Amino acid sequence: MTSIADRFAGAPYTGEAKARAAAAAPVAVPVITLPAGTERELRLDLFRGLALWLIFIGHLPNNIVTWFTFRNYGFSDATEIFIFISGYTAAFVYGRAMLEAGFVIATARIMRRVWQIYVAHVFLFVIFLAQIFYVAARFDNPLYAEEMGIMDFLKQPDVAIIQALLLRFRPANMDVLPLYIVLMLFLPLIIWLMKWRPDVTLALSVVLYAVSWQFDLYLSAYPNGFWVFNPFAWQLLFVFGAWCALGGARRMSRILSSSVTMWLCGAYLLFAFCVTLTWHLPQLNFLMPKRIEQWMYPITKTDMDVLRFAHFLALAAVTVRLLPKDWPGLKSRWLRPMILCGQHSLEIFCLGVFLAFAGHFVLAEFAGGGRVLQLVVSVAGILIMVGVAWIISWYKHSADKNASRKKGAVGNADMAGGGS
Repeated sequence: MTSIADRFAGAPYTGEAKARAAAAAPVAVPVITLPAGTERELRLDLFRGLALWLIFIGHLPNNIVTWFTFRNYGFSDATEIFIFISGYTAAFVYGRAMLEAGFVIATARIMRRVWQIYVAHVFLFVIFLAQIFYVAARFDNPLYAEEMGIMDFLKQPDVAIIQALLLRFRPANMDVLPLYIVLMLFLPLIIWLMKWRPDVTLALSVVLYAVSWQFDLYLSAYPNGFWVFNPFAWQLLFVFGAWCALGGARRMSRILSSSVTMWLCGAYLLFAFCVTLTWHLPQLNFLMPKRIEQWMYPITKTDMDVLRFAHFLALAAVTVRLLPKDWPGLKSRWLRPMILCGQHSLEIFCLGVFLAFAGHFVLAEFAGGGRVLQLVVSVAGILIMVGVAWIISWYKHSADKNASRKKGAVGNADMAGGGS
């Protein structure tokens, strides 16, 4: 990087003058910055694992355990956590690849990851259909097919399969992965723009969010309707996560450490709690002024209402303040199961979809079990998710260890051959 003075011709520097000029020369600073270390951010794994658990619990119908989730006490829920962390981790991983290997190589790696997620979605779709059909036929209850939203597949299976491959036809509980696929497709452009101007990129994302509301932009679904999660709106949370990963969080550190910020976040969270309290206790509706109700409602999830986004921001700010990166609890064995699930999010999410329908079936067929059965099904599903996450982690660790041993053995053999 050259200074303004370098543009003028002059005699070359020598001696002390040259040293002073070199010391005073401006240092090139990248627009986006990434942490120098390679250690995993366990807070991200922790809360992504928590989001996976909450999504599974939320997919179980009439489940008493949902009262232990925060979706009943505020505007946002686990989906916001999952999308934000997905944007953060994707930008962190592939942003480093773009800085080190260039745009083309990083884009190729991102497209490979998109393909992996797409293949997982297709396999999930096929196996999930088989699971629903088997249960519906085995117990002679066609209502399962209707409740899971696959009646149109029975009417026109050939058309439905093509629409499923185009991400336009999805059974119930399968809306998150298509959103993730679409957002990842635009990740190369997002990171490339952030290399240029990260704040401008975030501003453009805000503009797209506002335009989607103003002109009712959406993606249509098959056979009618629209996507449950509108990508034109939800991209804001994904881009915001990427912006935080590429230096935005560091630049906001002074704001997040301010006591004024914490008081504002606390006040907003309290406001959201009071509002949601009126949803569960209608006798408290008189506490809500009509003008505020007319202004707020509906608080839509499809287009990620600004109140939901603000609620997530408040939760995130308080969480970052209360749980620092070096919090000792992150190394606790009690939180290890949740962290393991977060480290294998794609596999555990797919598993959670199967378990949610299995739990739906158990709760529907054995309705007499009541709240005890709801608790048992919820805990059993989480334990299965943890068990599978542990097996995947153990397998990958063993594979890495064997690869290292083989590499070491080859190196020793080469050394032995060279010395003979």
